[in-house]
Amino acid sequence: MGQAQTLTLRDVQDSLPPASLALSRAGVSRSSKSVRLRLPEGERVLSASIECFAELSADQKGVHMSRFEEIVNESIEAVVTGPALAIDEVAAQIAREVVSRQKSRRGEAHVRVEYPVVRMTPVTNLPSEETYQLIASAVATPDGARRLTGASAQGMNACPCAQELIQAHAEQELVERGFTSDELERIFEAVPGATHNQRARGTLLVGTSNGTSVDPDLLIAIIEDSMSSEIYELMKRPDEQWVVEKAHRRPRFVEDSVREMIRGVIERLPDLPDDAFVHARQANFETIHAHDVDADRWGLLGTMRRELVGEQVDEADLAPEQWLRS
Repeated sequence: MGQAQTLTLRDVQDSLPPASLALSRAGVSRSSKSVRLRLPEGERVLSASIECFAELSADQKGVHMSRFEEIVNESIEAVVTGPALAIDEVAAQIAREVVSRQKSRRGEAHVRVEYPVVRMTPVTNLPSEETYQLIASAVATPDGARRLTGASAQGMNACPCAQELIQAHAEQELVERGFTSDELERIFEAVPGATHNQRARGTLLVGTSNGTSVDPDLLIAIIEDSMSSEIYELMKRPDEQWVVEKAHRRPRFVEDSVREMIRGVIERLPDLPDDAFVHARQANFETIHAHDVDADRWGLLGTMRRELVGEQVDEADLAPEQWLRS
């Protein structure tokens, strides 16, 4: 028998495409991995969902999809064998590897991690495991990388509009029953008005030009404080009463929560520079409507600082993608 012939396969991905058009990005999503991260309380191994993409030139048919998985695995292996990294550092490392291995002008990576934290319930002081999300995005070029780090947390909002309607109707009913204005004031001071509630999710992302990482636990605290009340997976009746009453004493629209997140960053992270980037997002899941409601604010922190103290600000805000790619 003769010797077996070795097939030489051409690299189809590097061939010319039928349409000579560049692509903004191409890559893989929903890649699930376990990642060892550096957190304020120490190192932890957490479950992560990772996406990574490369910019594709007009003269290349496709990216090398198998290399993405190799890049992610090797980047995670480097974290396992070396010092643990913060989540945004992991995203930046993957994005830089995409540029190098795909020979691309630009690479990007997005990492989302499930982050369980045991917290004590507000009244009964029972341990309750709450699950948050840690988020990081990075865009790299041959010259360097920019990254955003953030967190996402659930909570609840109580609707201010419905509360005013219910309270106005209650006041009318009580006046007809003979209550005085002083008595009405004391009643509504002691008992907050009823309204409908919305379970909600807030997301807060921060990026700095010098790559300084931000404490994710502080971001979670800012997010939860922006809503009418935080929520707990485990609650006894006294805890339920505490959460519901707190929420009804702090009614907030979806827009209010976004503004409170921005104010929280300004007040609780005073050392962040004016050129830091902030993106606050709130999603409220309606209970008396068939739709949900969302609000966002993004831009440079210096602009937001000036706006908060009443200065007139005219410049347009950079979107998150623009800031990462700039």
